[in-house]
Amino acid sequence: MLLAEVVAASAAVAATRARSAKTAAIAGVLRRAGADEVPAVTAWLAGEPLQGRLGVGWRTLSRHAPAPAPAASLTVAAVHTTLTALAGTAGTGSAARRDAALGELLGAATADEQRFLVRLLTGELRQGALEGVVLDAVAAAADVPPAAARRAFMLTGSLPGTAAAALAGGEPALAAARPEVGRPVRPMLAAPGASLDAALTDLGAAVTVEHKLDGARIQVHRDGAAVRVWTRSLREVTGGVPELVDRVRALPCRTAVLDGETLALDDDGRPRAFQDTMSRFGSDAPDAGVLLSPFFFDLLHLDGRDLLDEPLDVRLDALAGLLAGAEHAPLRMPGIRRPTPEQAAGVLDEALAAGHEGVVVKDLTAPYAAGRRGRAWQKVKPVHTLDLVVLGAEWGYGRRTGTLSNIHLGARDPDGGEPVMVGKTFKGMTDELLGWQTRTFPEHARAEAPWGLELRPELVVEVALDGAQRSPRYPGGVALRFARVVRYRPDKTAAEADTIEAVRALLAGG
Repeated sequence: MLLAEVVAASAAVAATRARSAKTAAIAGVLRRAGADEVPAVTAWLAGEPLQGRLGVGWRTLSRHAPAPAPAASLTVAAVHTTLTALAGTAGTGSAARRDAALGELLGAATADEQRFLVRLLTGELRQGALEGVVLDAVAAAADVPPAAARRAFMLTGSLPGTAAAALAGGEPALAAARPEVGRPVRPMLAAPGASLDAALTDLGAAVTVEHKLDGARIQVHRDGAAVRVWTRSLREVTGGVPELVDRVRALPCRTAVLDGETLALDDDGRPRAFQDTMSRFGSDAPDAGVLLSPFFFDLLHLDGRDLLDEPLDVRLDALAGLLAGAEHAPLRMPGIRRPTPEQAAGVLDEALAAGHEGVVVKDLTAPYAAGRRGRAWQKVKPVHTLDLVVLGAEWGYGRRTGTLSNIHLGARDPDGGEPVMVGKTFKGMTDELLGWQTRTFPEHARAEAPWGLELRPELVVEVALDGAQRSPRYPGGVALRFARVVRYRPDKTAAEADTIEAVRALLAGG
């Protein structure tokens, strides 16, 4: 297959906002790809090289600006081979070898192919939730149920691997995917709830209402004495969290997969600042003065029994049994099952009084639907907050002169397009944060303008807001009301930002 076919499909995806059209374009090229080409093509159309980050930035690529080739000749196999070689280039003389390989690759590419490769290598092809569209396209190309593709992806964490299995072996190959202790699954996510009463009305009486902590998501796997810990984005952090490893190693089981959250507490048992948790959580050199406490709210596997497809009620029974003998500080997320409305309100009051964000209301009949932000879990906070993508920043004026201040905010397009702008804000920014933005934003710049910088959609910021209002000013037809910055979220990627639907759900009467 020629690279030009993949480039054409990518262009077709970028040219439409219709999910069905995006799916059809990707499915078409996947059907034409050879079995050995499917993993690379899938990865590229999802926005990244199959080899992962190659350490190739704009500065490196700017040294390689050869005239484009007059006609398309590059094959998928040739490009994949070059990228694999780049990923493995190290040692003395590696810079020169990388430069030569890049120059040869770009010199063989047409103008459209050069633009595609540059965007692929610098992360510019990443489009938020495009992996969800690619999964739908994989299902269409292989003529398998979308749910089968989503489940295989959930269990393996590999989109290229899921595509290869679907196109080579169909639904039986996807069904062969099984959970494995030691291989993380994509976490189930909660959607914003309008209010506690609304969430209870939506989900009914068969719910659990649990504290919503201001911490970091963790998934912990135990296999005998071996314990491993992953983040929300499936980055392993085992070496940096020995206290979490010790707590899980002490549990009365042989194998287990636990889902939960961790945060740093002060001497009174109240949560420390989010920055303290994230600084400690992301460090390779643990700070003995800042210890993390785990709070588990789900159990996906226990002693040879997979629980993913069981109702939450069953999973919680198993979790309660496992944690019943936990010594010292409890490991279970506080909450109550099948509460009355008054009891549910009490849980929310208790969570807020303890310094936490709010509660999560969960459907007790729902299985674990990893990687999806459905309605089975709904987070309720007294103040509306959204995790949005920073699209740009304007130079400040007055006391903010010389700093990148007013930020442009975008909500994720669930169909894989560019984030949809929903507002701007400079409220809530301290002088320290303004300085950080001014130092950091140029590293993420897509373009420079007299007013400031356009940014690649990579940074996620949490904003508090009073709601949303209809607005013809923005392409999504909705704008934030009184948005102010709470903090940046280094633990989240743009693919985990809130969607434009989440913003629209905050419209009065919407």
